Amino acid sequence: MLTLLRGSGEFRRLFLAHTVSRAGDAFNTVALLVLVFDLTGSGRGVAGAVMFEVLPVLLLGPIAGLGADRMPRRTLMVGADLFRTTVAVALAASTGSVAVAYAAAFGLSAGAAVFNPAAAALLPDVVGTDELVDANSALWTAAVTVQIALAPLAGLVIAVFGVEIAFLVNAATFIASALLLSRLRVGRTAAEPTGRSRGDILAGARTIIADRLLIRLAVVQVIASMSAGATSGLLVVLADRWLGVGPSGFGALLGAVGLGATAGPLVLRRFINAGDKRWLFGPFAVRGGVDLTLAAVASPVVAGGALTVYGMSTSTGMIAYQTTLQALVPAPTRGRTFAAYDVAWNVARLISLAIGGILADVIDVRFVYMISGLLLLVAATIGLTTNNTTTGKTSRPAHRESM
Repeated sequence: MLTLLRGSGEFRRLFLAHTVSRAGDAFNTVALLVLVFDLTGSGRGVAGAVMFEVLPVLLLGPIAGLGADRMPRRTLMVGADLFRTTVAVALAASTGSVAVAYAAAFGLSAGAAVFNPAAAALLPDVVGTDELVDANSALWTAAVTVQIALAPLAGLVIAVFGVEIAFLVNAATFIASALLLSRLRVGRTAAEPTGRSRGDILAGARTIIADRLLIRLAVVQVIASMSAGATSGLLVVLADRWLGVGPSGFGALLGAVGLGATAGPLVLRRFINAGDKRWLFGPFAVRGGVDLTLAAVASPVVAGGALTVYGMSTSTGMIAYQTTLQALVPAPTRGRTFAAYDVAWNVARLISLAIGGILADVIDVRFVYMISGLLLLVAATIGLTTNNTTTGKTSRPAHRESM
């Protein structure tokens, strides 16, 4: 990863833009939740903010994917950053209204819904196919590291100066990201030649259906989201009702996940290969075992160790997933393919949150984790029994041309 950062000025700019933007997200996430809770005084109010963050992915995802395939990807990313700057500044100026907070949550997520598929589709234009694993590892590690490091600082800044400063910090990071991205020498032209027929927003879904590995990966992702959507939202409930550690212990458990997510790419990078079923689907089996352990053992120490392993498996699986799509999906439909996966994941996540919350209150939060673990084991089994041979309707892009 260090060799790639030193040797590629284009990737270094992309890496710095990504890292700076993620640093701002750390401030924004803490500040927005604190603001909404202060204004509403209820968990339902906070849940509403989460809902407004998910909706743009469902409403705009297919259109954003089409834009990433038909418009200059770099331009889309810069535009999304400038739009989010405006939203963050507006939120800093109007912190007394929960309606404004919800609108800002929607707007920031809408900007991310445009930015993310363009960024994922752009990466193979910045680095070579054989460098994708290193590039994704570097981006993921930086994102997790700054979020772990800056979340406590964000809490301190909010306590001393108020949420307004945190939102302004977030706005400043978007400006810095846009300036860095504007200097990229790739992604300035449209991803597809001009003069083609009107864009088809379903092309990403058709690309997935046409390939055996991609469709199996989509099925596994949906099943995994049905699991993770509930458990990620209910970890605070598990910490209180089952582990008995309270809010401080919940923070420590989140820290364990973050520690594992940071360590995963650093420790296991040399073993990760794009398209390798063991890395695409094996992490789901590991995460399933962790959820079953959390449901069975009421030990905070065991839970912390298990969640560290969970973080490692999540990060390595995500890197394998991103790299596989970037290497396998043709450039003309890459943005729409990423968007299709994002939409499917978030639909399943919303369903999981709704069902999981009911089961946790009616039965027991441990039951939710037990069902989640079993779902993840099913997902892993489906994936690991996949025939990795593609159908020939998708093709691996050639190594990028030198810049």
